[in-house]
Amino acid sequence: MDDGTTAHLITEGAHAEELAAFLERMRFMLDVAVATADVAVLGFVAPDGVRSSPLAQELAVAVGHRGGSLLLWADPWPGVVEGGTRYADVAEHPGSLTPFVLALVEPAAVDDLVAHLAREGVGVAGSLAWEALRVAAWRPRLAREVDDRSLPHELDWLRTAVHLDKGCYRGQEGVARTYNLGRPPRRLVMLHLDGSDHLLPEVGAAVALGEKVVGRVTSVARHHELGPIALAVVKRSVPPEEDLRVQGPAGDIAASQELVVGVEGFGEGRPQARAAVTPGLRRRQEP
Repeated sequence: MDDGTTAHLITEGAHAEELAAFLERMRFMLDVAVATADVAVLGFVAPDGVRSSPLAQELAVAVGHRGGSLLLWADPWPGVVEGGTRYADVAEHPGSLTPFVLALVEPAAVDDLVAHLAREGVGVAGSLAWEALRVAAWRPRLAREVDDRSLPHELDWLRTAVHLDKGCYRGQEGVARTYNLGRPPRRLVMLHLDGSDHLLPEVGAAVALGEKVVGRVTSVARHHELGPIALAVVKRSVPPEEDLRVQGPAGDIAASQELVVGVEGFGEGRPQARAAVTPGLRRRQEP
């Protein structure tokens, strides 16, 4: 978000200092300063857009009464922004039902804001409910789905994460190569977990096909309609019709797959292979 004088970058709290240090090393202009800020982030869903959202208006009024400032960011995901592409080939992406908006406020104002919303009849939920909506929407998260081997193609994150027509940036070669050739090593999948046991698997739990471990659970939630669900990153070659087993606290949990990233791993608009440059040319025979 950019308010005219400051560009605000929202990231996981544990990554803030590392990100700030990286940006400081990349600073080329003397009139640019990098700093971290401790802010409270409230999230809500605005299916009709931020401008027409009653909740956004209530927040603005409440913050304004305190003399504070409010920044709202509408997450464009799962839309495909300019320069992006999609890997989940579905008629209606589940994330389109819950367009996320993040509101940045001063930490000291949170209690007053919650009290104000309660007086206006607006229910406030915790982070577990937010995570359940995120998992159901197939929305990747930096602190959960990403590890040191991740490619944005595996998570269907090229919808908003990278501009394919711009360069250069760190990791550009790997992004371009995988987009052109397809078939990234892994793929994101949503798992519908057997709910007969009340215990949920832990983040990092092994996902197995038969006796072979084929991936790891990255996020787990209990959804109000879907029941126990999870996101996992598995090997691309895992057949999507196969049922899997997830390591649980009291034994294995049966899980069925909901395909997010296709097995072929091809993004929309991927360049097609060229025809032979010299068709019909025969290999020279050595005497």
